[in-house]
Amino acid sequence: RELLPPWLVIGAGLTGIVLLCVSTKDVPTTPLRTKYGIILDAGPSHTILFIYQWTANKANNTGVIRECSSCTVQGPGVSSYSVSPQEVGKNLEPCLHWAQREIPAEQHSQTPLYLGATASMRQLNLTNPTLSDALLAALTVALKSSPFDFWGAQILSSLDEEAFNWVAVNYVLENFVKYDWRGQVIPSMKGTAGVLSLGGTSAQLISKMEEKNQAPKGGVRLQLYGQTHKVYAYQCPCHSTDQLRSRLLSMLIR
Repeated sequence: RELLPPWLVIGAGLTGIVLLCVSTKDVPTTPLRTKYGIILDAGPSHTILFIYQWTANKANNTGVIRECSSCTVQGPGVSSYSVSPQEVGKNLEPCLHWAQREIPAEQHSQTPLYLGATASMRQLNLTNPTLSDALLAALTVALKSSPFDFWGAQILSSLDEEAFNWVAVNYVLENFVKYDWRGQVIPSMKGTAGVLSLGGTSAQLISKMEEKNQAPKGGVRLQLYGQTHKVYAYQCPCHSTDQLRSRLLSMLIR
């Protein structure tokens, strides 16, 4: 089977958040057909602001989106601001100002803005919940001060993150919907693909379950393009990039 290029998967990263939000929460109507959404991916090493775009029309109650531009926030990941949590919000300002120039001013108040923090913040929340709460509070203050429609800043659970990855990869592969030769969106006849996500400390295999099977603990139901998908994430804690690196080094020094 063909593997997706890493940059494509990373670029699609939090597309799943936008798809699920657009399908479950209505954005205020506007005379303009084009709508925008902003996702901040707060990862372990850095934060990236993504601007997504879609039309007012939906395909079976789910938006058909595309990533139009992105801005990398200067500095390390949000979990690194342990000494001065207030600085984490200030570092977002250049990218927020950039987003204001990219999105038409009349659309600012109708543009949802959401921040999702991942693995490093989950770890910090376990070891120092007071600090992680302080960082989220500082991020919330900064994002609320923008003219956009703030939807929240939160730490994604491992299951949510993997479910979003599954949605993003299958969306990029056109396994949900696709464009026909006329440029119109039609249902895809392809099945969905499983996703192997290889992280620093563990690997996760995310796949769709058969409808007749009950979702076990660690499963989640997703409603996309008029269909319900039961997705299950299987954790492999001993298979990770760190483990691969250690085994490679041990082989090289023998």
